[in-house]
Amino acid sequence: MMFNICRYKQINMNKFYFFFLLLFIPLGNLFPQEQNLSNGKYPVRANPDIEKLRKEFTSDLLASPVNESRISELMTTLRPDGSWPGIDYVDTSRIAFQHAVHLANLVQMSRAYKKPESKLHGNKELKKNIQLALDFWLKNDFICENWWNNEIGTPSELTAVLLIMDKDLTAEQIEKTSVITFRANINAPGARPSGDRIKIIGLQAKNALFKRDVPQFEMLIKAIEGEIKFATDTERGIQYDYSFHHRPDRVNNTLSYGTGYADAYAEWAAKVATTRYRFSETSLELLTDYYLDGICKQRAFGRFDAPGTDNRDIARFRRGTGGDAHLAERLLAAGSYRKEELQEIIHICRDGAKPTLSFGKFFWQTEYYVHQRPDYYTTVRMFSSRNMNMEEPYNGEGLMNHHRADGANYLSLTGAEYLNLAPVNDWQKIPGATILQKPALPSENEIQKAGVMDFVGAVTDDMYGAVAFDFISPHDPLKARKSWFFFDKEYVCLGAGITSGTNQPIVTTLNQCFLNGDVTIGGGDGKAHILPKGEHPYSDLSWVFHDGVGYIFPDSAKVVLSNYEQTGSWYLVNHQTHISKDEVRKEVFKLWINHGRRAQNATYQYIVMPAANQREVEIAAKSPDVEILSNTPFIQAVWQRKLHIFQAVFYKSGEVRLADGLQVSIDTP
Repeated sequence: MMFNICRYKQINMNKFYFFFLLLFIPLGNLFPQEQNLSNGKYPVRANPDIEKLRKEFTSDLLASPVNESRISELMTTLRPDGSWPGIDYVDTSRIAFQHAVHLANLVQMSRAYKKPESKLHGNKELKKNIQLALDFWLKNDFICENWWNNEIGTPSELTAVLLIMDKDLTAEQIEKTSVITFRANINAPGARPSGDRIKIIGLQAKNALFKRDVPQFEMLIKAIEGEIKFATDTERGIQYDYSFHHRPDRVNNTLSYGTGYADAYAEWAAKVATTRYRFSETSLELLTDYYLDGICKQRAFGRFDAPGTDNRDIARFRRGTGGDAHLAERLLAAGSYRKEELQEIIHICRDGAKPTLSFGKFFWQTEYYVHQRPDYYTTVRMFSSRNMNMEEPYNGEGLMNHHRADGANYLSLTGAEYLNLAPVNDWQKIPGATILQKPALPSENEIQKAGVMDFVGAVTDDMYGAVAFDFISPHDPLKARKSWFFFDKEYVCLGAGITSGTNQPIVTTLNQCFLNGDVTIGGGDGKAHILPKGEHPYSDLSWVFHDGVGYIFPDSAKVVLSNYEQTGSWYLVNHQTHISKDEVRKEVFKLWINHGRRAQNATYQYIVMPAANQREVEIAAKSPDVEILSNTPFIQAVWQRKLHIFQAVFYKSGEVRLADGLQVSIDTP
């Protein structure tokens, strides 16, 4: 008791001294870092960097526009218990959880209430509705079967509400909401090394900012910076080739989890750049390298999400092709490393500028090759004994992805060739892949498979490349040796040793994309013909031209071309409860080679000419710049006459002669 009395007297004496000083010193100059603040039940001392960061994150949340009519609708339809009609609050399964709509409504209403430019700014009735809807959530504390919602989705939205509303929430609401947001914490089960860990730590750091908990924030910001590193051995994260693995299956997740990972880090890097918490140059440079040499090179022209990288996300409707400039802008705000390249990406994404970069790059940790020229972008996706073929169809998405790593070869000139093709796609005719044509695909539980092939890879000098795929299907009794040879104006696709003992036909698909304009062919008569809509089989095609792309057949092949309307639905590929079952109808261009039934050592060869005109294709078909020197199960080789480049794949020891008499001998594969 005596201790307490003495302490009380000391405090009062300090207060008296403080009051005396106030008579002579302006308040703003008195211990500026020691000002006492209050946030609900969290009394703290001010830290100028913490206040700056807190304000900036809140400003970001308020930056989005407010739709007053939508907010008025939400206020009108809100039930007395704080729920909205049309939301299923019962189904908390992985394929449902419409509760996220409730949280999104809360954020929108909070923004409308606090945004100074909003007509509903400070509206008392709106505030009452916000608190009612928040209390409904706090009372029920909805938990989803999918951990992501509980540790990222829900905490993210409620953290936004806390930062926006701040003192307009009661102390009890703040306390109860903070309990839920704390499910995003550094020790949470979902905070394992992956694309999600940095998001979870970032959410916890934003809550530390909200509470002005300086020690916790400083611990977390160091943890965020520590996440920017190369993964070792089979770890998740940034691989040494600048691809990204989210799970131990080693499936390519660069444009999904890997981009979210980079964006979460870049957000913090930009925010702390002018504070005492600025990240080191080493970590900033690594993230910039990963962004430019990993993410951007797996996007067509650094802008468009390439379908070759898609996993289950191919089954989601997209309003655009992705690749905005905000990540590059954040990296520029954090530093000047590789400034010109970042500025070009911003210029491409924001202004539609034409890219200048030409490259060939193989992501060897992920079995993924990319090839870009300023007017086209193409990829090859494979798998091997070192990685799985495809992501599992988590949460009911990507139910038809069985063959999308079987040598998939997508080609983009505009970035829109395959955008939202999924509902009408023929999933047994994947561009570039050789596939057994079954009556139906196996169960979605049979999508992810381990590869058994060791001889899978590519060689590149960063400009040209050769890709080899000793393919053994994990789904069907089928094997083939496939290769691709990439140059400037064309690339060559070869297949040999195509063998299967079943009575079902085998096809290799050259392309399947949206039909855009006429399809013109050149046949044995040497004349060009524009095709009517339909399905057309040929045995003597010389070339096909569609949408700026030429397909040349050096030898005769049984080719089938279709250019008509295909039907389907989004529900065929995505069983989440909000997905429409309505029929979708789209016109599709499809071109494939039919190898027949019970194929034994079948072959194919074709040349693709992207960004060409019809006349160029006709000339190249008569006198190609590339010569196919060998296409056997043992050696596949080509010679590009104008570039003087020879590329070859040896599946065993052997030799091949070039046109000028040069002989290349190899004593091992």
